[in-house]
Amino acid sequence: MAKTALITGASSGLGAEFARQLAARGADLVLVARDTEALERLAGALRISAGVAVEVLNADLVDPDGLERVASRLADPDRPVEVLVNNAGFGLDLDFAANTYADEERHLDLHVRATMRLTHAALGAMLERGSGRIVNVASVAAFMPRGTYGAVKAWVVSFSRWANAVYSPRGVTVTAVCPGFTHTNFHERLGLAPGHEGVPPFMWLDADTVVRQGLRDAARGKALSIPSLRYKLLIGAVRLLPAPLAARLAKTGR
Repeated sequence: MAKTALITGASSGLGAEFARQLAARGADLVLVARDTEALERLAGALRISAGVAVEVLNADLVDPDGLERVASRLADPDRPVEVLVNNAGFGLDLDFAANTYADEERHLDLHVRATMRLTHAALGAMLERGSGRIVNVASVAAFMPRGTYGAVKAWVVSFSRWANAVYSPRGVTVTAVCPGFTHTNFHERLGLAPGHEGVPPFMWLDADTVVRQGLRDAARGKALSIPSLRYKLLIGAVRLLPAPLAARLAKTGR
């Protein structure tokens, strides 16, 4: 029987790329997002191209009822999920004081509370079976002073590192994938047209590369995946900089 992967934020960007690459490896899919129409389009294409079973689960992970529906699906012993990809997320303006508190709260709930809840739901079933893989999409922003986006992603990295150390001996690995600026629709959702993100060309990554490296590192049981050498070097350099200089560097792009 084929393994099943559940992917949040699967309607576009990295989530859709995770779906395509996992389907190409023979995994059946549970696609989660708010945009049912986009999910159905992707599901239909993958059923044809990869010949896998694809379930569509419409849910807003900031809404408690939506979050619990997904958690219940992960915990269902009769329909086991072997791979969880916590990918759903969005960005905000880096000026915390200029953002509404309601937006900041939704931001925190989606990146932290939803990741924690779904990981908890998946772990119970995976540990009982003695196998499973959890991929939490973080960001290189986790290693920089980059507003609340960097703060929530730092939580994801810390949580994933701890969980991998504790649960990998019991057969369940947890990997934080930390891409840099990646060609997806992430910045367009912030209202930035392509080419207006304020990001130098050499800093861009392709979604295909990010996902391929992330899945490779997850398969190897690594707690941390930083796709591309350039970002590994950048993170190492930022850690050596004085805080004010690091903060100025972290303002690059949106």
